[in-house]
Amino acid sequence: AIFQYIGVFTVLVVLLKVLRSLLSTILSPLSISAPKVVVPLSNLELNDVLPEDFPKFDTGKLKDARNTVYLWDPSTLDYFGEVPAMTAEEVKSIVASARKAQQKWKGSSFATRKLLMRTMLRYITENKETCARVAVRDSGKTVLDALIGEVLVTCEKLTWLADKAEKCLQREYRDTGRMMMMKKVYVDFIPLGVIGAIVPWNYPFHNVFNPVSAALFSGNAIVIKVSEYASWSIRYYKAIIDGCLDAVGAPRDLVQFVVGYGATGSALVTSGVDKVIFVGSPSVGVIVAKTAADNLTPVVLELGGKDPFVVCDDADVKSIVQTACRGVWQNMGQNCAGPERFFVYEKVYDEFCDGVTAVVKNMKIGPSLGDPLVDCGAICMGPRQMLHYQKLVDDALIKGARLLAGGFIPPKDSALSRGSFYPPTILADIPEDAFIAQEEIFGPIMAIFKVRGNSDEEAIRMANNCEFALSSCAFSASAKRARSVASRLVAGMSAVNDLEGCTYMSQSLPFGGCKKSGYDRFAGPEGLRGLCMIRSVCEDLIPFIRNSIPPPMQYPATGVGHLFAQGLIDMFYSPSWWGKVCGLFTVIRYSMSAPSKKHVE
Repeated sequence: AIFQYIGVFTVLVVLLKVLRSLLSTILSPLSISAPKVVVPLSNLELNDVLPEDFPKFDTGKLKDARNTVYLWDPSTLDYFGEVPAMTAEEVKSIVASARKAQQKWKGSSFATRKLLMRTMLRYITENKETCARVAVRDSGKTVLDALIGEVLVTCEKLTWLADKAEKCLQREYRDTGRMMMMKKVYVDFIPLGVIGAIVPWNYPFHNVFNPVSAALFSGNAIVIKVSEYASWSIRYYKAIIDGCLDAVGAPRDLVQFVVGYGATGSALVTSGVDKVIFVGSPSVGVIVAKTAADNLTPVVLELGGKDPFVVCDDADVKSIVQTACRGVWQNMGQNCAGPERFFVYEKVYDEFCDGVTAVVKNMKIGPSLGDPLVDCGAICMGPRQMLHYQKLVDDALIKGARLLAGGFIPPKDSALSRGSFYPPTILADIPEDAFIAQEEIFGPIMAIFKVRGNSDEEAIRMANNCEFALSSCAFSASAKRARSVASRLVAGMSAVNDLEGCTYMSQSLPFGGCKKSGYDRFAGPEGLRGLCMIRSVCEDLIPFIRNSIPPPMQYPATGVGHLFAQGLIDMFYSPSWWGKVCGLFTVIRYSMSAPSKKHVE
């Protein structure tokens, strides 16, 4: 009968937790009413389609650009103007003003920080179409890609921060250990100060709000160096953030932007910021790490990847095809965490290749604003990046790969040449010595490798034969088998029977990889705590009962201190009870011994 009572009690506890979670979800928006923020919009931010005679950008200007940042739409080449690259002196001044603002913000309550997160969330949900439009205009992606990859994931981030993140930064009491029983010990998470973030162009909206929200919630200020390929949109993003900061009574200088090229980024790293978050290529990441090392500035490096997507011989290929296609052509493959290498077992190889090829044949390419039927948007970096794609494709074909779709730069007389477009491409039968097997694609190319013998061991070997290790996924009819394969893929993140990027939709999980994909993490408790100084504290459990140095250990030496210390070790740590008892008597014995007299000349 007692087991029945225990079972009933357990069920009740589980139901209570579920009910509590549901009530929290329902009532949390009602607990504090987030203020409404209104941001005036320019015509470029308000309209989907611009006049046909709108000025066009000459991408040839990008070749030697150093002092001027050009603002343009990669899908239409519409030209929005230019801004000067900021100098080191300007960057230092901006960091100094951010530090001054942080001195006020670091003492803010979690209630105020939660309100700020909910204020930003309210604005974004009420203006999601505009947020997506601005991201599309600055990066060339489709509206759907912007809503899923930028707006939706930012809403999830803000929701998690507002609902769950406070406990990650609250004082955390720890075990005192055996010798400190009269103490209490804990960890405090103290805001670092000013965070410097250098972010890429692929997700201009989320790459701003992701580090901004984490920095602000953890009590920091932040200065963001945005990409020279996505600098137009920051006027709007800054206006949103300023409006939200004003609404909760926080200083605007908490969040600031710097614009420029490598020199501006270097100036930010050396400006005295307390931590640097860098998202970009391994080659630049090395430079950032070396530059930061001069001042011992800690760095988070997220350097991209070549995520493996393993399809076992018992997998349901028909159900996987759309997942695979979304993984590659979401944002035209310009993703840090996205499948770049498809390891498909022999048994289902042809079915998989036929399935993805059939999808690609019906995909529409072009400017997305004003046309919801567009599947594939533009390449943000323009001609330079497309030449990189073509080099990888040509090398693979020379080495024996088969081209199933795409694989060319549109000719100048085609409609696609009016923007920066590279068609969705599929390569099959790729040999392991091809450049595309090792070099990051960061583009709309599906690279398929055949796993001979339908061998899990071979698939794992092939997948791990890479210098990148950000994320991964494996598919099988058996969840156990998929989990087994996924667990042996060297990567910082992994998904079982789902797209590897799905881990990012759980903002409680840290994001990051290993090997050439970088180190440290953002997102999750680990990311938040990484923006803090972790301070260990020890104090008296009862204020009027304090430790003192035992007489045998006091200066000058008594001659029995070492014997007393041996007794302490036995008393607290001997594996046997007899040893502990002997240690206790040793401690008592030498505690009562009179100190030896010492003549000091």
